[in-house]
Amino acid sequence: MIFDKLINHLKLDKQEFTFQFNSHPNYPSALAFSDTLNFMGVKNDAYELDKEYWDELPEEFIAIVDNSFSLVKKSGAGYSVYSEKAKTLNKEELHKKSTDFVLLFEKTENAENRAAFDFKPLLYVVFAIILGYSFFTQTLFEALFNVLSLAGVYISMEIFNQKFGNTSTVIGSICGDTSGKQATNSCDKIIKQDKTSILGLKFSDFSLIYFTGLVVLGLFLPATAYIVKGFTFVSVLAVAYSLYIQAFVEKAFCRVCLLIISILAGQLVLSILFFENTVFTIGMLLLTSVLWILIFCTVLYFTNILTQKEALQKSNAKNLRFKRNYELFKSQLLENEKIEFQDTETFSLGNKDAKLRLSIVSNPYCGFCKDGHKIMEGLLEKYPDDISVQIRFNYSPERADEKYTRLLSAFNFMYHNKPQKEFLNAVEQWFETRDEEKIVSLARSSDAQDLTPFIEMTMDNNNAGLNFTPIFILNGHQFPDKYDREDIWFFVDELMEDEDFQ
Repeated sequence: MIFDKLINHLKLDKQEFTFQFNSHPNYPSALAFSDTLNFMGVKNDAYELDKEYWDELPEEFIAIVDNSFSLVKKSGAGYSVYSEKAKTLNKEELHKKSTDFVLLFEKTENAENRAAFDFKPLLYVVFAIILGYSFFTQTLFEALFNVLSLAGVYISMEIFNQKFGNTSTVIGSICGDTSGKQATNSCDKIIKQDKTSILGLKFSDFSLIYFTGLVVLGLFLPATAYIVKGFTFVSVLAVAYSLYIQAFVEKAFCRVCLLIISILAGQLVLSILFFENTVFTIGMLLLTSVLWILIFCTVLYFTNILTQKEALQKSNAKNLRFKRNYELFKSQLLENEKIEFQDTETFSLGNKDAKLRLSIVSNPYCGFCKDGHKIMEGLLEKYPDDISVQIRFNYSPERADEKYTRLLSAFNFMYHNKPQKEFLNAVEQWFETRDEEKIVSLARSSDAQDLTPFIEMTMDNNNAGLNFTPIFILNGHQFPDKYDREDIWFFVDELMEDEDFQ
C-alpha cells in the first residue's frame, strides 16, 4: 500500500512508519494504520461516517480514497487528496471514490522528532564550499563543469535513496505522473527495474560513483584536465547504453535519465571546447585509480549495508506482526497466576472505576523504574477515563533511610492534598533530578506522614513474589516476561475492549 504524499505531508519518517505499519498484527487494516499514526505521535480517532455529514469535518482528515489511505484537505469548492500522488477532486468525485471511513487526527509536538537524522543540510554545506571554491579560484567554464558534476551527484543520490524505499520529491517532480497511460514518462520502469548488476551495484549506482569522482577531480582543474576529458569521452558509451535500453529494451523514456544524459553531454562539450590538455603523468593516473576504487568501495559498502538493513526490517516486521498479535499476548498474560492485592489506600490514579487496572511495583531509587513510570504517565494522559493506575512503592522502615522516609512522606502529602497532575509532576521531577529536597519543597510540607499503608503494601508485594522492580500488573496478571513494557501500547485498546479479560 502506497501513501507517500500522506506521510510526507505529516512530516513522518517513512521508513519508521512503513516498518511499524507492516509489523502490526492487523496489517493492512484501518486499525493498523490508526495505531501506527498513534505510535508516531499523531493522535487520531476513526469513525464510520455517512457522506452527508462530511461537510462538518475539519479542514484536514484522512479517508480511504481509491482503496488507499489518503489525506484530504478542503480547498475551496473542491478537495486536495494526497496518497501515492496528489490530485484534486470535487465533492461528488470524492464521495464516489471513498468509503465511509474517516480518521480525524491531531499532531503532537514530538510527531516530527521521530524522523532519522537528515544528512541533507550537511550535504548542502559541502556543495556550497565546493561551489565557492570553484567560482573564486577557477575559470568560469571549470566552475560550470563542477556545477554539472554536483547536479549529477545530487540526482544520483536521490535515485540511490529511492532504491531503498525513500521518497524523492525531486525525482517525483522531474518524472511527473508515472501512472496509467503515461508509461512513456515512467522513471520506475527504468530505474527500479534496472537489470544491471556488477557486485550488486546497479547502473544508477555507477552514476553516483562517476559524478562523485568528477567532483573531486574537478577541484584540481586544470591540472586534471587530461584525465577529466578522458572520462567525459568514456561517458559517451554509458549514454549510448542508456538510450539503447530506454528506446529498444524497455521502450519507455525516463526523464531523470535524460536529465543525467544532458549533464553528461554538457560536460563533454565543456571539456572539448574549453579544457586544454595537460601533461599526463603516471602519478596522476595512480591517484585517480585510488580515488575511483575508494568511491566504488564506499558506494558498494553502503549498498550492502542498506540492503541488509532492508532485509532485516522486512524479517523483523513479520516477526513483530506475530509478537503483537493480541490473542498471543493475552494467552501469555493469563499464564501468570492472578494476584489478589489487599485494598490498600495508596497512590491510585486515573479512573478508579475503570475496567483496565494497571499496577506498577517500583522503587524511587531504581534506575530502571524511570522508563516504567513514563509509560504509566503516558497511558494516564492518553486514557484518563479508561484506565486505573496504582503506584506501589516498596517501603520497609527497617531498611529505609531518613531521606527515603522524607521523600515518601512528601509524595504522600502531595497525593492527598494536591491535584493529580501536580503529584505526577513531582514523581516525574524525582526521576529526573533524584533531589529529595526539591520534592519536599514542591510538597511545601516536611511533616512526617503515616506510612503504614506502604508497609502493608510492601508485604503484599513480597507475598506475591514481586521482589524486583519495575513490574507491571494488568488486572492482577503480571506483564509477560517475553514482552517489553513498551509493547503495552500495542494492546491497551484491545485490553480495554476485551470483556473476558475484564
